[in-house]
This record gives sequence, C-alpha cells and structure tokens, in this order.
Amino acid sequence: MTIPVLKPRRHTRRHTPLAVALTLLAALAAVPAGATEGAMGRSITGMQITSYAGVIPPEPGMQWSLSYIHYDGKISGNRQAPIAGQISLGLEADVSLTAATGVYVWPTQAGKWNFASMLTVPYVTADVTANLTGPLGGRRQVKDSASNLFDVYFAPVIAGYHIDPVQHVSFGVYVYAPTAKYDPSRLANPGMNVWTVSPSVGYTHLFQKGTLEFSVLGALDWYGRNDDTDYKNGVVARTDVLLVKRTPSGWGFGAAGGWIQQLQDDEGDTADRLNGFKGRAFGLGPVLTYGKKWSGGEHVDVSFRYIGEFSVKNRFEGDPWSLSISGGF
Repeated sequence: MTIPVLKPRRHTRRHTPLAVALTLLAALAAVPAGATEGAMGRSITGMQITSYAGVIPPEPGMQWSLSYIHYDGKISGNRQAPIAGQISLGLEADVSLTAATGVYVWPTQAGKWNFASMLTVPYVTADVTANLTGPLGGRRQVKDSASNLFDVYFAPVIAGYHIDPVQHVSFGVYVYAPTAKYDPSRLANPGMNVWTVSPSVGYTHLFQKGTLEFSVLGALDWYGRNDDTDYKNGVVARTDVLLVKRTPSGWGFGAAGGWIQQLQDDEGDTADRLNGFKGRAFGLGPVLTYGKKWSGGEHVDVSFRYIGEFSVKNRFEGDPWSLSISGGF
C-alpha cells in the first residue's frame, strides 16, 4: 500500500521515521510514575504519547530506540501516601530510567492495515524518602535506593489502520510483566510486583502537507493485586496530546500535554485508611525534535520533552523530562 503523505517531499521533512514512533512510545511508557501504591504507577503525565502515535507504517523491518527519562517528584509533607504496606506523611522520589526498545513491523500485503510487535527492557534508578511512624511512635525519615532492571514491557500485536493519507489510527494492548526484583519491606524497588495491562488507541492527523502533526493517545491501565502487600491499584485512565510543526531543515517544535485520572479507588487495608487514594494530574510542556535520513535508508530521530505537572491530587507532582534517540534500517 502507498500512502502519499509518508513519501519524502522536496519541501518538507521526510516521513520515513514514522515507524520509530512505536519505539519511542514503548520506551516512554515504560517509566514508573506517580499514582497508586507508593504513589508510583505505570504512567506519567504527558509522557506516554510520541510523534505519529496513530501510525504503523507500511514498510516492514526492525526499529530501535534508546531513551532516558528523569522524574523528580514529591507529595507534600501534610499529605499521606501508601508505600511498603505503610502510610507515609509526605513522600519524595527521584527516578531515572534508561530503556532499550525493539519494534518489528510485519511485512503485509497492500491494504489499509499494518501490524507490529515490540519489546522494551528498562533499567531504573530510584531514590525514595518517606516519613514513617517509628517503633515508639512519632515520625522518622527513612531513605532507600534501588538500581536494577525494571519490569519488562511488551505488546504482542499493535494494529494500525490508515483511514486516508493524512488520518491514521493504532490499536494495541501493552503488558508489563513483574520481572524485576521486589522486596515488600523496602521503600525503593526496581519493580512493582504486579501485572499491568494497558489497552491503548492512538490517532494522528497530518496537516500542511505533513509538516504539522496532531496526535492523541488514550489508554486504560489495569493493575493486578500485589499479593505481598495486599494492595490493588484502581484502574487509571489517561489521555495525552501532541502538536508538532516540522521544518525542511529536520527540526521540529511543539507542545505535549496530558491528563491522568484514576477511575476506581485503590483496594486493601492501607488504601481504605486513605479513602481509596484516588488520584489525578494534568501536565503541559514543550517538545523539540530533530530527524535526519541518509540516502541508504538509515535514519535517526532525536526528541526532547519537558512537562510541568499541575492540579495534582494523590500523586507525585514534579517536572519530568525525557531524551530519546531512535532509528531504523
């Protein structure tokens, strides 16, 4: 199948890097972020969506991505948060995650549908500070750190449908497996000790001969129960949007925003003491991109994003940023 807007244009940026949107999406979505138990869930405000979120390109082959994400957030000292089976009065976390992602776009016959599969292997470093009740009463500050492989993240099948040359939709079910180390007595853990399933829908509309992109991504995060702490996170809904203008030189600039809304109360004795600990957050910030393609078909794309969170409830509040580099051959 030929989609005209995907072809290089003499006066616009080349669009063959559409495939790497899948790898960027996977890498960014792998980061642990504020919500639910430990105020650390699977999603972070405005950071899940990437360029061309609704597109799986017709061209088959392997794509790769390396990404770094940093998140320094806190819950103020007069608010309670669940962590390690306890309740902390205030909570701080400094999290860095490096992720390697591979995506394979399947070879398909001409048509409106294309398919892909992806796998992300992340490495996380986390420093956590909590104010817990001491053995004799009162509050004591406790700090903990962890550095190890994070939970593996994959999607067996991602389907893309090309509505027309400028409108595209993607459908995928992303799965987090509890593969990382976990100790219920520790504040900082490389993994979450729960399976998480995230059905997602992406939509992309290209304007101005493909140089102006509008994308939106919606998803639900369904968590399993943490048997070690008897804590079950409620379902979390999230919507991210992205608007990027690209220039003939390869540079692009725009903005990203996000809304995370927990739909259900958390479950468990600790959650009951916190009235369900249902959270929400909004975020908005700038995006800067650069892409280059060589005559042999190889290409590299770099993306930087900064998000400022606001109107946050029962979640970490901070200013996350990310840097990603991706390519294909």
